Amino acid sequence: MKISDKRNDIMQAALGIIAKQGFHGAPMAEIAEKAGVAAGTIYRYFENKDVLITELHRELEDRIMAILQEGYPSGRSLRERFLYLNQRLLRYFIERPLHFRYMEQYFNSPFGITMHRDKLLGKSGNPDLLREIFEEGISRQILKDFPVVVLFSLAFGPMIILMRDHILGFITLDDSLIRRITEASWDAIKR
Repeated sequence: MKISDKRNDIMQAALGIIAKQGFHGAPMAEIAEKAGVAAGTIYRYFENKDVLITELHRELEDRIMAILQEGYPSGRSLRERFLYLNQRLLRYFIERPLHFRYMEQYFNSPFGITMHRDKLLGKSGNPDLLREIFEEGISRQILKDFPVVVLFSLAFGPMIILMRDHILGFITLDDSLIRRITEASWDAIKR
């Protein structure tokens, strides 16, 4: 195994274990064993488990943003941009259920609460396509005049639950249903 592969192996092992067992149920020794490295090797790449958790989130978020920006219809209507982002996001998570489970845990943990709040309130310093859509929609009176946090919850809260139900096998999100769900999400926030 190459040295550069070890970091990736550790991150993939952490993703699988954390997605299934949670942050507290993922001891570094188990991550090391699954990655096929000595326990001390993890600490060459990550100072501690918190750093590993944060780095894994950052890497997944970068992947997701790259997918969302690929083919993004920037010159199109707000509705088209919103539908594009939501459909791409749902499809991404359908293809990668461990990523969904990890990200859901992250956002509902102390790790993600502050980051999520700062992002929604525009304090993260990074551009956010959804926040931009929400702010533009409010200013152009296309979207309901709610705080961005409320628009996000109305648009994505039901989708997160549906994604979880898909992963649990309660429902199958096919292309037709994804399209209809994202249109319903749009209807929830438009004026």
